[in-house]
Amino acid sequence: MTVLPDPAPRSSRAPLVKRDDLRALLVLGLPLVGVQLAQFGVKLLDTIMLGWYDVTALAASVVGGGLAFVFLITLFGFGFALMPIVAAAEARGDEVVIRRATRMAIWLSVGCGLAVLPIMWQGGAILRALGQKPEVAALAQDYLRIFAFGVIPALVIAVLKSYLAALEKTAVSLWLTVGALVANGLMNYALIFGNWGAPEMGVQGAALASVIAQTVSMLLLAIYAGRVRPEHQLWVRFWRPDWHEMGLVFKLGWPIGLTSVAEVGLFTAASILVGWIGVIELAAHGIALDIAAACFMLHIGLAQAATVRAGAAFGRDDAEGLKRVARAALLLAGAVAVLVIVLFLGVGEHLVSVFLSRDDPQYGAVLATGTVLLGMAALFQLGDALQVTAVNLLRGMQDTRVPMAFAIFSYWGVGLSASYVFGFPLGLGAVGVWLGLAVGLLVAGVFLMHRFWVIQVPKVGVIR
Repeated sequence: MTVLPDPAPRSSRAPLVKRDDLRALLVLGLPLVGVQLAQFGVKLLDTIMLGWYDVTALAASVVGGGLAFVFLITLFGFGFALMPIVAAAEARGDEVVIRRATRMAIWLSVGCGLAVLPIMWQGGAILRALGQKPEVAALAQDYLRIFAFGVIPALVIAVLKSYLAALEKTAVSLWLTVGALVANGLMNYALIFGNWGAPEMGVQGAALASVIAQTVSMLLLAIYAGRVRPEHQLWVRFWRPDWHEMGLVFKLGWPIGLTSVAEVGLFTAASILVGWIGVIELAAHGIALDIAAACFMLHIGLAQAATVRAGAAFGRDDAEGLKRVARAALLLAGAVAVLVIVLFLGVGEHLVSVFLSRDDPQYGAVLATGTVLLGMAALFQLGDALQVTAVNLLRGMQDTRVPMAFAIFSYWGVGLSASYVFGFPLGLGAVGVWLGLAVGLLVAGVFLMHRFWVIQVPKVGVIR
């Protein structure tokens, strides 16, 4: 008779998630969360202050800013692609790849940024063609024609922040972004409302404040990046191309950009759908979307930390290290999702009211609609946590093309179709549009998690 050994006591078993892995992700991820929140805060301040200024101006900033963000997030793909490249190269001690890849990411970002400026200049015509009301489209065009001058600085900032994050140098990025947030708020107060002797510019003032903040931030970040790791010599012979590294950044970056735009474009398309319903619904949608997006910054910061840690493990060909990073990232993402659900369901009305002036005659209608939509946003949380964590882990493994295909199918084939069907044929209005968004995010999360655990992780550590 064979005697089996007693199972190990629970206290002696290795934990599924180790504290050291959680700590490593938090140390890297919390500053990145701060960077994301502060950067998003610039747009959030625009929304709050324009909501105080005028509901039509707020609606214009929602659709105009959404259109601009589609272009930006597409081109941010080159900056995001740099993060796993630099993380893996740093793990190998390859300074040449770090230097050349960073330069080429800037080249690609600036070149493509220049290409989209003429399109943004005609943003009003685009929005009118998409069915937006003429007065909203006209104000949105005023916003876009000023905001366009901040595109290049914003793209360069994205590359430099990815470079520093991959090197686990995030403190200066955080403080510079917080400083830009404060400066943007002060300039908004002056330029939107005409305070402190400044002209009253309304939506144009919000755009000008953002451009100034982005330009100054870019210059300061470029100086710091050149000094923090002088051995990389980022700005020495910057004009010299490296076609191999440019090809690698492009190969990883364009699918990342399209993955991001598939998700962001889904929400922009949702704004278009809600805009067909009415200005009050669009204003409420914009407020609820900004609150949900602010909370999503928590996920993005932690997920970017997972990209860096997964990229380093991938560079070392360390399968067990990759699994530990993934388990820790999923635990943190789940905790954030639960926290956000409690927040939205518990104090949603108070959050929406911050964006509105009680003196506005449409205050009650926008507040009621926005509170309901924020309750619907609680449905996003599980799917959002799964999809953003999985896609960033896959980026750490330099796997971007198949995730792009999953994203396009899930967000547009499933999510947008469901939003339209729920919102219009089924007559659920703005609530139905948001219900469709939740369905698309959940489908993406399931597909991407399957690819990471079942397809990609087993390949690591195997002799190729």
